[in-house]
Amino acid sequence: MKIRCLAAALLATAIAIPASSALAATASAQSSNPIGDLITGLMSADLQRAVTVAGIRQHLTALQAIATANGGNRAAGLPGYKASVDYVKQRLQRAGYQVTVQPFPFDFFQETGTPELARVSPSPRTYAPHADFATTLYSASREVTGRVVPTNNIVLPPTPTPSSASGCEAADYPPETAGAIALIQRGTCPFAQKAEMAEAAGAIGVIIMNEGQPGRTEVVEGVGLGGPRPYPGVFTTFEVGNELYTQAQSGPVTVRIKVQAVNERRTNWNVIADTWFGNPNKVVTVGAHLDSVQVGPGINDNGSGTATNLEVAEQVGRRQLLLRNKVRFAFWGGEELGLLGSTHYVASLSAAEKAKILLNLNFDMLASPNYVRFVYDGNGSDTPDAGPNGSGLIENVFLAHFARKNLATAPTAFDGRSDYGPFIENGIPAGGLFSGAENVKSEAEARIYGGTAGQPYDACYHQPCDGIANISNTALDQFSDAVANSVITFAMRRDPVADTAEFAASAAKRAASAKRGPLYKGPMLQR
Repeated sequence: MKIRCLAAALLATAIAIPASSALAATASAQSSNPIGDLITGLMSADLQRAVTVAGIRQHLTALQAIATANGGNRAAGLPGYKASVDYVKQRLQRAGYQVTVQPFPFDFFQETGTPELARVSPSPRTYAPHADFATTLYSASREVTGRVVPTNNIVLPPTPTPSSASGCEAADYPPETAGAIALIQRGTCPFAQKAEMAEAAGAIGVIIMNEGQPGRTEVVEGVGLGGPRPYPGVFTTFEVGNELYTQAQSGPVTVRIKVQAVNERRTNWNVIADTWFGNPNKVVTVGAHLDSVQVGPGINDNGSGTATNLEVAEQVGRRQLLLRNKVRFAFWGGEELGLLGSTHYVASLSAAEKAKILLNLNFDMLASPNYVRFVYDGNGSDTPDAGPNGSGLIENVFLAHFARKNLATAPTAFDGRSDYGPFIENGIPAGGLFSGAENVKSEAEARIYGGTAGQPYDACYHQPCDGIANISNTALDQFSDAVANSVITFAMRRDPVADTAEFAASAAKRAASAKRGPLYKGPMLQR
């Protein structure tokens, strides 16, 4: 049904629908068009009914089949990702969209053999891959043997909260690091910074040990070095690192590191589709990352966001909605490697094109089995940083939606962990939803949201088990309604996407005083 007919039919029965259905009006006192708000609310309700868990799971099943047929993953630079691009493109075209596939180059890394880490002397010991250590991304493919030289500023015993500045500055590397293997403790600065400093110091290899606090003791897979390095590197448990450090205080310790890997430039792609209707000078960008990590199919992370956005796009396209603002559905590539696709997209825009983007909505993980309903804290009221002016309004749209459904929410920070990062860095307001990743659910959260305290929100985060069984239909149902509502609310918004002057001034003050470090570039662990 075209929107003209839909609007007429809905307005004929509007007297039976309470004014509180006007979602945008509830979310923002700036609205000056109650009739328009009512129509927006009715359109939102229709789209929420149309976007179903069954429809979303159809896409999830397709993404799982793609991963199964392509080595168990849909990672950037590998066949499963290209097949995912083709699937999304085909579905969007069927729904009536003209689709753009945007290529961009990136640094590809993949292990081709089992890594090795062994202490040669004293007391030879061979460490177990994945249990004791894991290869760092962008390690050179080579074998090295050398003396272990600990950096300065290793903190032992570890403090209750992260504090180690080990390896963050050139002065942390003793002269004997040249030609040796640097032992570095995880801590407060990015791994890429540590890797750069080690390279400048002449290290032939690096061992990064976990810091040692609760939750920071085990091996972490997929730690990146910020780009290709001339040496191999590994990330170890705190236990292994502490052992090597202690032995090095008593005399020379020699270790051997072997990494077999491919490091090369490859091409990746974003998939972008605009609605036919809507003002091309006022664009609502709705994004989700399409890639998985190499070790798994990525069905919750981020098949859940991809499939939800795709189902919303299909339902909007089939309805031929006469939207006020153009909606741009974007499926980003290379997010797992550091927001590569979204960063490339924003960087490729001219100043005039950036000015046309009203806001960015980001949906990364919407169906975690042990979920919490996290909403990005646009106004910075509960977390260190507020988003750009307008982000508080976006947050309020989500909060108002969940409040009407009597569903509790919790704030999550603008820490740059997903593809909204390049948008907020360019002053574009943003917001979104998140069901939780590797962090542990608290007792308080379990009382509010159900699930199991003391367990991760998603125990299969970045693991082979992140498959079709790793999906909460309840979370998917609740989050997809919020996604559909937000898309319609902003696609039909007449007023600017801006916070009140009083709020914008206080948010800017909070952000300036937060003293945030370098933006966290994606879910690849950065520090």
